[in-house]
Amino acid sequence: MLIDFFKQKHECHHTKVPVDVEEAYCPDCGELIKNSWFLVRCCCCNIKRNAHCEYNQIKPNSKYCPNCGSTDYYIEELDNINFVDIHYAVFKQIIIPQKHFTMRQVWIEKEENLLPLKNLLISKAPS
Repeated sequence: MLIDFFKQKHECHHTKVPVDVEEAYCPDCGELIKNSWFLVRCCCCNIKRNAHCEYNQIKPNSKYCPNCGSTDYYIEELDNINFVDIHYAVFKQIIIPQKHFTMRQVWIEKEENLLPLKNLLISKAPS
C-alpha cells in the first residue's frame, strides 16, 4: 500500500530532453521545456562562483566568495554555454505553460446555391 502511494506521485524529470537545444518537447510527459544556463558571480570582484540549484533556486556552494570574502552575488543567465563556463554553470529546465485551444467548425452551404433551384422549380410550374 505504501508503494502505491509513491507510484501516484510520479513527476517527470525530463531526462530525454536534449541539452544542446534551447527548447524541446519532453517525449515522456509532452511538456515544452526550455533549457537555461546560469552563472553565479560575486558582486564585489565579479569572479565566477560554483553554484547549485536547490528547491528551484540557484545558490552558490559556499556562503563567502573565495576571492574577496563577500557574501553578495548575482545570477547571470547565459544565451549559450561556453566550454570555459561549463564547470561553473548551473543547468535548469523550465516548463513553459501551453495554452490549449479548442476549435469547432461548422460547414454551411451558401444560400445562393439553394435559392436559384427554388426559383427554377417555381418558374416551371404551369400557369
